Amino acid sequence: MKKLFFAALLAGFAFNSASAQHEDGTKGFAKGDVFMSGSVGFSSDSQGDTKLNGFTVAPRAAYFISDNIALGAKLGYTSSKEEEKEFGGTEETKVSNIEAGVFGRYYFTPASQFSLFTELGAGYVHSKYEETGRDDLKADGFNVAFAPGVSYFISKNFALEASYGLLSYNSDKVDVDGAESRDRFNVGLDLGDINLGLVYKF
Repeated sequence: MKKLFFAALLAGFAFNSASAQHEDGTKGFAKGDVFMSGSVGFSSDSQGDTKLNGFTVAPRAAYFISDNIALGAKLGYTSSKEEEKEFGGTEETKVSNIEAGVFGRYYFTPASQFSLFTELGAGYVHSKYEETGRDDLKADGFNVAFAPGVSYFISKNFALEASYGLLSYNSDKVDVDGAESRDRFNVGLDLGDINLGLVYKF
């Protein structure tokens, strides 16, 4: 619900300033600009004898090589822990992922307060699975994703942005003898694929 409200609010700003250039020319992007963004999140869920906690941190930065095109790098770390009480003890399952990748964006009206953009990114992911009573498992893989989005400057240096993870491809392989790679293709068509963020322009 919060994502839906935020997206509607951003769309309202966009409607009012879609073709407007800010009078003093300070809002928007231009060649040579650098921006940083990212997300930090914590989640907790409990149902009966099962508890699930998660943590995410994902910074990114980009440089405008032209007025419309920005190239950047991203890092990410996610961790989740599930605890389930059973007769005689508690079962724990831990999953952690470390990601490093690159991305490129094309902004359609970068010098304006509001702009649409498209993003194409790729990344390497290392995962570790830990479960009570079992040997740890590790996996390595990569992903490619395409996402359209919108950016709206609320001040000279800060902008709100929302992107929609429309298309993605993921491949990974567990580090055990005889394991086969797992390939997944996803078309994002629900609100869970909307990503919201705050951008700081240097």
